[in-house]
Amino acid sequence: MNLEERIHASGPKKILSIDGGGIRGVISIEVLRKIEAFLREVYAGDNFVLADYFDYIAGNSTGAVIAAGLSLGWSVDKLGRFYLEQGKVMFDPANPFHRPRYRYEDEKLAEKLRAEFGADVTLGSDEVKTLLMLVMRNASTDSPWPVSNNPNATYNDRRRSDCNLDLPLWQLVRASTAAPLFFPPEVVEIGAQEFVFVDGGVTPYNNPAFQAFIMATAEPYRLQWPTGEDKLLLVSVGTGTCPRPDATLDPSDMHHLYTLKSLPSALIYAALNEQDLLCRVFGKCLCGDPLDREVGNLIGTKGPVDPKLFTYLRYNAELTLEGLQRLGVRDIPPENVRRLDSVDHVKDLQRVGQAVADCVDMAHFKGFV
Repeated sequence: MNLEERIHASGPKKILSIDGGGIRGVISIEVLRKIEAFLREVYAGDNFVLADYFDYIAGNSTGAVIAAGLSLGWSVDKLGRFYLEQGKVMFDPANPFHRPRYRYEDEKLAEKLRAEFGADVTLGSDEVKTLLMLVMRNASTDSPWPVSNNPNATYNDRRRSDCNLDLPLWQLVRASTAAPLFFPPEVVEIGAQEFVFVDGGVTPYNNPAFQAFIMATAEPYRLQWPTGEDKLLLVSVGTGTCPRPDATLDPSDMHHLYTLKSLPSALIYAALNEQDLLCRVFGKCLCGDPLDREVGNLIGTKGPVDPKLFTYLRYNAELTLEGLQRLGVRDIPPENVRRLDSVDHVKDLQRVGQAVADCVDMAHFKGFV
């Protein structure tokens, strides 16, 4: 099926969402590897890839890299090799003159994205086999930009001079990965204007799962897929959360430097959990760790709509000492797997991902295969 046929095909629709998180995307890849292996058994094909199953794939930052690769028909094994072989190359230390602004240069990352995704492949190219949504922040307009290749979307009209479908796919992915302080921003020419983009992690959509649901079903986006527990599956894969509780914190410690250091991660963590919470409230959650002590995991609970609007699966890890112990990888120091640029500990990240993948229960996919 081409993309238009896929959009209008009968039967349940399947959405995949991948969080941002730098090199911790390796955790997501191990979960996706388990899902792909199961689907290959069901559909009896070693060449079966996730783009053959999911109709809409969304991602932010490192999740944008993974989402774009999957939408191009990459196997999870190919994505895994990309991260293992190119991780250190992509985190290329900036020269001393640039380090006050960002830690890593972007030339090697941009070069790899162009080479792997294709310099001439655009968001609207036929090579993109699924609906695809990438999140970034337009710093020029001070607004989040969840950009998709939905041919019905307002800014994807081919008659427009600023049609998003004409934008290079690699550059949109690069824009989504432009984490402030880590990489320089990306300047993208759209029509007659230039815009400065940074990582979508500084929007509410570092976890883009609920936004993907909205863009698949809400009228302004012009897809309006049917909702229902048996009509829509949303699989959300995280890259690990890093809460930092501090029982010894004193109010006097909360000075300007403390606020500047802690506020970005606090807001990203809160927004990520909010997206997850919304998915569990409006979706039928079959899998997911507890969100907090008050609401728990919301599996089997009622919400404001009954029946719920979709079936929801969430796979993620808490990268604290306690969280790693629960996963059975207590020998991995949390500091090895918490940082976005922890390229020296990819093997540890793989082990965490494999432990999370053990939570994948194929009974949860019943009705969608």
